[in-house]
Amino acid sequence: MDWPDALELGPVTVLTGENGGEYPHGNSVLVRGADRTALLDPSLTVAERGAVPVAPDLVVLSHVHEDHLPGLSLFLETPVHAHGDDRIGLESLDGLCQIYGMSDESEAIWRPVLVEQFRYRARPDAIPFADGDRIDLGGVEIQVLHTPGHTRGHSALLVPEASAVFLGDIELTGFGPYYGDAWSDLEDFERSLERCRQIDAEHFITFHHKGTVSGRDKFLEMLDKFAGAITRRENAMLEYLKQPHTLDEMVDTRFIYRPHVENNFVLSVERRSAILHLERFVKQGRVLELEAGLWQVA
Repeated sequence: MDWPDALELGPVTVLTGENGGEYPHGNSVLVRGADRTALLDPSLTVAERGAVPVAPDLVVLSHVHEDHLPGLSLFLETPVHAHGDDRIGLESLDGLCQIYGMSDESEAIWRPVLVEQFRYRARPDAIPFADGDRIDLGGVEIQVLHTPGHTRGHSALLVPEASAVFLGDIELTGFGPYYGDAWSDLEDFERSLERCRQIDAEHFITFHHKGTVSGRDKFLEMLDKFAGAITRRENAMLEYLKQPHTLDEMVDTRFIYRPHVENNFVLSVERRSAILHLERFVKQGRVLELEAGLWQVA
């Protein structure tokens, strides 16, 4: 099948998603070797179109989140590979919900969405990979670079023969890094951003929005802005905490999402993110817990 706006980078083909890969869609990638073809992160666009230009021999996931899985429903007999730390999300719907860590109320709303909109199908047969693993496609290989923080198993997937790396949800947007799940970690994400600076590539492919960024200097500039969102959030929180506030008040103030954004997971993301920042502030001696659940700048 033809794929409008597909971008060819040697053995790599970027399958641009609807609306430029804006959530809930995304940009999937085909990697073709002499022996096998791999499909990276089969998006909702892949699922809705019902096929990709070349039938894959295997599917490789940058991480296990709902929007990276829908097209997997088309390839239930095709081997799927994911980092061992995220594999639980493919074993069962319960496992995927464990990665999110939502409240019981939010999870009850989210579960049917995962099945109906995102076409979740358990894949307990998923093959785990780890940092440094190489998937040989025949003259072309995919190298796994573990970049946790977004999820515990999030990985960048480097294809040296194309001088291209698939960054998954290190997406270089103005929104900044997302570390709002139970399976997320702020400081892991920061270490992963530093690792990304060292990747030897010319083309940097994101699952959402930005698509393919070509040129290392441009990539590093965008990575700096992406990482800068963490500092902006922390500065806003510290300014807010000049007066004492509770965690619930921080959640309602919205340091991650804009006030008009409403979905099933906004409040849980705000809560998890605020907790991670508060833990760091306390460790650094910048914020004190005045009494149980009440915080203020030291």
